[in-house]
Amino acid sequence: MSLLRIMFPGRRFADGARAVLACAAALILAAGMAPARAQTAPDIASPQAILLDFDSGSVLFERAADTSSPPASIAKLMTMAVVFGEITSGRLSQDAEFKVSEYAWRRGGAPSGGSTMFAAVNSTIKVSDLLRGAIIPSGNDGAIVLAEGISGNELAFTVKMNQEAKRLGLTGSMFVNVSGLADPDQKTTPRDMAKVAAHIIRDYPDLYKIYSEPDFLWNKIRQNNRNPLLGMSLGADGFMTGYQKDAGFNLVGSAIQNGQRLIVVIMGSKSEKERADDARRLLEWGFRSFESRTLFEPGQIVGEATLYGGARNGAPLTSEGPIRVLIPRQGDEKLVARIRFEGPIPAPVEKGAELARLTVYRGEQLALEVPLVAAETVPAGPLWRRAMDGAYELVVSLLRQGYAKLTG
Repeated sequence: MSLLRIMFPGRRFADGARAVLACAAALILAAGMAPARAQTAPDIASPQAILLDFDSGSVLFERAADTSSPPASIAKLMTMAVVFGEITSGRLSQDAEFKVSEYAWRRGGAPSGGSTMFAAVNSTIKVSDLLRGAIIPSGNDGAIVLAEGISGNELAFTVKMNQEAKRLGLTGSMFVNVSGLADPDQKTTPRDMAKVAAHIIRDYPDLYKIYSEPDFLWNKIRQNNRNPLLGMSLGADGFMTGYQKDAGFNLVGSAIQNGQRLIVVIMGSKSEKERADDARRLLEWGFRSFESRTLFEPGQIVGEATLYGGARNGAPLTSEGPIRVLIPRQGDEKLVARIRFEGPIPAPVEKGAELARLTVYRGEQLALEVPLVAAETVPAGPLWRRAMDGAYELVVSLLRQGYAKLTG
């Protein structure tokens, strides 16, 4: 792993990287990214939490955000992410009707004693209604019926869930059912749930609106939306709660104020009140304490990745979109940016190929991580250059092996 580092205030760099990094540092400082420290984070009771800015991906607060725990009903975010994908791709119509199987009725319906939309066994229900039944009252039966209608059975649908989890880069999650009912193998993390939430908001904005609907009437039973944030005048407009005896009280929420959207995840709270209060405190603090700064515009050169056997020694790096980070409004904390890549990278490289990642740290906390791509195509170099690069890499490899033996 090769690493280039930018720190504020400025620092010295190795000769080979100095020109690129000095330029990048100057650009960031010109964007107004002064050293800063946020107001003290709120004192929350929940053992696991994360708060992030939707637009930039900046992490504002985290606590045990990568610890895997039972998700309870917030697992339905991944269920809905798969269902939304089927609808958006055209493979599933909201007007389609699915039959309520006895399995779905017994496991997730009225006889189960859990959260339900009260779907009647052997009835047929439109997908549009099943969506609302699974989201607004968090109906387990609605989620199971959707899974069976799409994949034939619940187990087959969980294969899609785990495939989607891998595609989204979830690292601490495993899904074995669609409802979030207790299972020792089912787990997730606050960071993973925040990624799924951001994916739903970004890629399915019209379907996301269902999460803000205040109630749902089915089978002559009206049920209110279970998300407590919707009634707190926070600008909250989505997501859901969950509870299991061994998981505690969980919540995923999102709110928007003055064009800024934050996502909060709370896991393991001791009560409904603690869960709601902690989520509210984090959202209020986030909106009050941070402001957005643009570090790089789309196409702006961020740095350079070392190449092996190329027509030039490095490939300039850029981002496909603007790179923004939320910074504290006041204070004196250092911010450090690092460019990481596995290198040297063999040439040729095509323009737009992902080569590296930019990470920005606020103190010890990872505030932002975004991919960097090649800003231009770099072809393979002439034979003599490839030979020289090969010889150089061989010498470096031998030296590393020798050093490892001496220090091992």
